[in-house]
Amino acid sequence: MMDFQGKTAVVTGGSRGIGRAVCTELAKGGANIVLCYAGNAAAAEETAEACRAYGVQVMPVQCDVADEAQVKEMMTRAVKEFGGIHILVNNAGITRDNLLMIMKEEDFDAVVRTNLKGTFVCMKAVSRQMIKQRFGRIVNISSVVGIRGNAGQVNYAATKAGVIGMTKSAARELAGRGITVNAVAPGFIETDMTKAMPEAAKEAAVSSVPLGRIGTPEDIAGAVAFLADENSGYITGQVLSVDGGMGM
Repeated sequence: MMDFQGKTAVVTGGSRGIGRAVCTELAKGGANIVLCYAGNAAAAEETAEACRAYGVQVMPVQCDVADEAQVKEMMTRAVKEFGGIHILVNNAGITRDNLLMIMKEEDFDAVVRTNLKGTFVCMKAVSRQMIKQRFGRIVNISSVVGIRGNAGQVNYAATKAGVIGMTKSAARELAGRGITVNAVAPGFIETDMTKAMPEAAKEAAVSSVPLGRIGTPEDIAGAVAFLADENSGYITGQVLSVDGGMGM
């Protein structure tokens, strides 16, 4: 188990799926959690209770990650409440899938706003505090789609590829201050979105995974915890694919 005693983690999109698994994994290691969610207060409270079971403090915050003022307010509250921010996990993301020739401009813009701009805004907001501390771990959630592309996901693929570019650039900027910036690229993971897929589509997706199974949110959470740990301080600017071998 990773040791996050005395640390505070901000996790965006923390109420369900991968975000919930990340929150509970970090809480299990002793981190206090700032749980950022978009709108599902009930789901956020369920995650908060799961984290509190490990004896940590949890501060759920409803926040639009692409709104700079809201994000600044959340980070200010986190520092005031817990004394610092040591880990940032940018997990908030949405999809608006469609084929390129019929994709609506508003659907492209919405995905870019949350997935790409939201990651930028949160990294920007937390960087000053981490520089002051001369310590920080930023983990951005990208996707195998950002590496390989996927039909019907031009907007999503663009944002997840962009997250990788921002990760590498921020890693270069912040390395001298004891701050690492890495990305995790999940493959086919069991979430609310994949549960809604037709069974035939699921089977086809699983057939492309060398390990022969759908990944779990806990698979991703374990990778995030590894990169957030103090012992991973010599890893920065990297993209860790957690995809069962899809990207080989």
